[in-house]
Amino acid sequence: MPKRLVSVRTERPWLDIVSYGRKGPNQTLRFDPGQREQIARIVSRVPEVMVKVTGGGRSVRQVKDEIDYFGREGDLAIETDDGVALKGQGMEKFLTDDWDLELEELRSRRWVDGKPGRKAPKLVHNLMFSMPAGTPPLKVLAAARKFAQEKFALKHRYAMVLHTDQKHPHVHMLVKAMSEQGVRLNIKKAALREWRHDFARYLRELGVAANATDRVVRGETISRKSDGIYRASLRGESTHVRKRVEGVASELLKSNIIVESGKDRLLEARKEVERGWKIVADALEQGGQHDLAAQVHGFRGTLPLPATEKERLAHGLLSRMNRSQVSGIHRRDNAEARSRL
Repeated sequence: MPKRLVSVRTERPWLDIVSYGRKGPNQTLRFDPGQREQIARIVSRVPEVMVKVTGGGRSVRQVKDEIDYFGREGDLAIETDDGVALKGQGMEKFLTDDWDLELEELRSRRWVDGKPGRKAPKLVHNLMFSMPAGTPPLKVLAAARKFAQEKFALKHRYAMVLHTDQKHPHVHMLVKAMSEQGVRLNIKKAALREWRHDFARYLRELGVAANATDRVVRGETISRKSDGIYRASLRGESTHVRKRVEGVASELLKSNIIVESGKDRLLEARKEVERGWKIVADALEQGGQHDLAAQVHGFRGTLPLPATEKERLAHGLLSRMNRSQVSGIHRRDNAEARSRL
């Protein structure tokens, strides 16, 4: 009997393309309808959802700051779990009082007293649900609302707000870490993976094409940045990104070759993914799914070449800047270094 790959928590079919590649071609696979639908979405490059934890306040002050950011200092209405829309100055105090966060902060401080190096546990988790540009914003909000109702209603207090001031519509959701039953929410990677699948499913129920797959399966090698770097890069203010770009520019001036130790690992991972997709295509052919198998072969042939962050930055620099511009960055670096001597 072929092994059926499922999530033991959800009993929904899951795909493990990388695992297929590692095991080699000597295996028999059969795909149920749910798995075939997932394969079709991947090879058709259906838009991918993003669900991520973007931080979380460990103090009432931090939580109020987050609420100010989400609500754009009172300009946007924040939707709560009891159906109330909060807007205007003072909503952050109303929400933290309503959730008894001062009491939770006091309990957290007692828990870490006398324990050097221990951080107080989070009072809230900050989640973000995002879709690519062009997705109807109100449907993103509706899917996030259903997610919150399914996962947190009558357990964890929550509030959310839709942001449309950037190209990709996204919802910020604040979730109280301690439930009404006294159980703390602890978010693991497996939970986030499951949440992505759920959010994508809720969007599809609303008629929005959405998918949730691992980056490596799609041939992507871009690593995720921390929330602070991510937010700053959206504003064009990320010092991390600027330093990386300037470092690559200096390296290009010296040798025009970007060498990074992680390239070998990327290449090996890509081989496993390509082998995995070939096994999937062969299994579909054997099962009579010829059209889908042809799509898989086409998808496999168009996977982008794996590239490290340095290589991607170098390609971008060489595409946008001429040699004199790169030299200008180098001269500025040298001038700044001399000024510090």
